[in-house]
Amino acid sequence: MTSETGFDCYWWQERPPIAAPPTTWLDHAEIIIVGCGFTGLSAAITLARAGKQVVILEKGLIGEGASTRNGGITSGNIRLSSQQLKRRFGSEKAQKFIDEAVLARADLERFIVGEKIECDFQPVGRIVGLTGRFSADRIKRDNEGFHARYGIDPVFIEKHEMDDYTESSIYNGGILRPDIGGIHPAKLMHEMLRLALDAGGKVFSETPVLKIRRQQSDFVVLTDRGEINAQHVISATNAYTDKAQPWLRRRLVPVISEMMATEKIGRNRVQSLMPKLTMFGESKQLGYYYRPSPDGERILLGGRRGHDDRDRARRHLQRALANIFPALDDVRVDAHWQGFVAFPFDQLPKLVVRDGIIHPTGFCGSGTVWARWLGQKAALMILGEEGDSVFSNLPMQTMPFYSGDPWFMPLAMSYYRLRDSFSASTK
Repeated sequence: MTSETGFDCYWWQERPPIAAPPTTWLDHAEIIIVGCGFTGLSAAITLARAGKQVVILEKGLIGEGASTRNGGITSGNIRLSSQQLKRRFGSEKAQKFIDEAVLARADLERFIVGEKIECDFQPVGRIVGLTGRFSADRIKRDNEGFHARYGIDPVFIEKHEMDDYTESSIYNGGILRPDIGGIHPAKLMHEMLRLALDAGGKVFSETPVLKIRRQQSDFVVLTDRGEINAQHVISATNAYTDKAQPWLRRRLVPVISEMMATEKIGRNRVQSLMPKLTMFGESKQLGYYYRPSPDGERILLGGRRGHDDRDRARRHLQRALANIFPALDDVRVDAHWQGFVAFPFDQLPKLVVRDGIIHPTGFCGSGTVWARWLGQKAALMILGEEGDSVFSNLPMQTMPFYSGDPWFMPLAMSYYRLRDSFSASTK
């Protein structure tokens, strides 16, 4: 398989990272938000529209982080299965987690449609391709009762029916969720920035936060531009949390997520490979996710194997693509990029308050939905409105001697590969 890398992130072709518009530095604000991705912008829009004075501080350019480095699939997944949630929390609370995931996904669609956001929203559904009997049974259980409770009709696809959705022969069947689709994440990010600015929010890019400290009932946020005081702070840094927030950094595992975009292979060829142009994921622990590009000319594929070596990572994705679609064995790669996603140790999203700082965080690679939802919930907490969430104040564990550098990831990846191999052997 040949390869060439032209540009870094495919999404940046149309919406590259930008600097914030010039604005006068402030020494005080009602609310400071650290991080200008989906999470921070969602909170800022809600707060600014409520008449609050909001300042967003972004370490780099706007649009450089995880919010634009993903596949743009609106899954809103919870990593734990329904059975795992029931064992840990009991049936009643487990159901609340699932309910909120459905609400969060629907909320994103309402937001996009209601605000008339141009972000190539495509409500085409998503299929989870099944790779073993083990996973098939689990996913069937996870989707039981969806019609009665939500009016959503997941469709179980038998192996012989998969030809209607994919040319690939590697799956034992699949489950189609019609309430999931795709977006152009960089377009959504830029539109959310526009809404936040239009509502009166102030954004300072290339402004790293060096320290956050309490001062009586307020906060002092030290940046390389100077200090700024605030009554409230929302931390929206997620996997890009640095040493300025040591407590949070010790409780998040930054996992490398990598993606590639093929060269233009033409709409007809894309549709021959993916006839209904649905989003795709896999039931494996280390499965891949892929989709047509919004214009239907390319295939985008990603995974979380997490190689630091860029060439090795790109080759790995190319092999994965060829395994799924052997006809693409010689396709050229036009883009390959990486980003970090935040995993708490219990693999559940969080809305946690620590020393007065609100942390919507830990989206486990499904931040396109969860960042919008929990960023908004963080804002509602400040406003004293209905901001309750089943993800509020869940404990955030850490481990001894962990400081934010995930030295154990090679071992974890080996473990998940072993689990995937075992599952595949039981099909």
